[in-house]
Amino acid sequence: MEKYILNQKKEMLDLIEQLVNIDSGSYYKKGIDRVAEILIKQFREMSFQVTIKKNKRYGNNVVIEYEKNKETDILLVAHMDTVFPEGTVSERPFTIKGTRAYGPGVIDMKSSLVTLLYAIKALHHQHNNAYKNVTIILNSDEEIGSPTSRKLIEEVSATKKYALIMEPARKDGSIVSERRGGGKYILSVKGKAAHSGVSPEEGKSAIEELAHKIIKLQQLNNAQKGISINVGMIEGGNAVNVVPSEAKGMVDVRITSSDQAKYVRKRIEEICAKPDIKGTNITLKGGINRLPLELNKANKKLLQVIQDAADSIGIELKAVHTGGGSDASFPANLGVATMDGLGPVGGGLHNEDEYLEIDSLTERCFLLAETISRLSE
Repeated sequence: MEKYILNQKKEMLDLIEQLVNIDSGSYYKKGIDRVAEILIKQFREMSFQVTIKKNKRYGNNVVIEYEKNKETDILLVAHMDTVFPEGTVSERPFTIKGTRAYGPGVIDMKSSLVTLLYAIKALHHQHNNAYKNVTIILNSDEEIGSPTSRKLIEEVSATKKYALIMEPARKDGSIVSERRGGGKYILSVKGKAAHSGVSPEEGKSAIEELAHKIIKLQQLNNAQKGISINVGMIEGGNAVNVVPSEAKGMVDVRITSSDQAKYVRKRIEEICAKPDIKGTNITLKGGINRLPLELNKANKKLLQVIQDAADSIGIELKAVHTGGGSDASFPANLGVATMDGLGPVGGGLHNEDEYLEIDSLTERCFLLAETISRLSE
């Protein structure tokens, strides 16, 4: 199997180049659907059956399985969207410099899509029936919180034993065994406008009310427990000489354990339930939409299988905790043994220096194929 994968390296890079050179930002449906078409064609050539879950606004989500409705043990999830808007590819298309490949979405996660495909191809080529034991979801909206694909992932996860999430490995090659959960809130305040020079006493400052709320929200931070509350954006007011009638704050929330979700949600709602400035009104929208990926007993067993597979092919594999969220939260919090970061190695995610370590491409493809094989025994 290793020899087969090594022989496909150029072909894999060529496909990555093709995918990277398609703009597929989360809001660019045309590009995402084009990425899906290319991958679907490859899976159908191996007799996989494809179900397209159509979306009007976002790209379509895709479910791939060898036999439709057949019971499988393993769920593989990879997203086709990137954070980059239409036109980015024309500014900086796929390039190779030394041992690295560059381009928008090259590591997050166009290379992972190719890694997944060729791991399945390798099993298929070896007549290893493990490739029939997987259900694959290619989703279109992970970078914006998976608004259309979350329900699909949870529905498919319900019957699975294992979930392997194809986010990239860390810079040092580590996979991801733990992730923080989190969500976003929007706090909108309505006050009463008045001239700040002529009749300031008639006004009710929405900005002043928002300021009270910001201070209270920021006080929920607890670095020791891994709770982070960040009011990262604010807006309000129309003119410097007018008591502002409107203000808005955008709040980012991160939690480290599932039991923190209820506490943080309750405290935020309590803080925003009553105004500090009489005469103002507060509207709170949003919530915690991703619970953490925790290293529980089931996940530890899955991690050991992956590390044993890595040992067998000469990879010293570590696992790390990361603060960012991913689709791993959804199967994990349904009790499915879940591990993340199964893609190739790279860095610079979400910026113009994003890169793939080319030599890790075949290595992580082999690791994924070996892991699928072992989980299917």
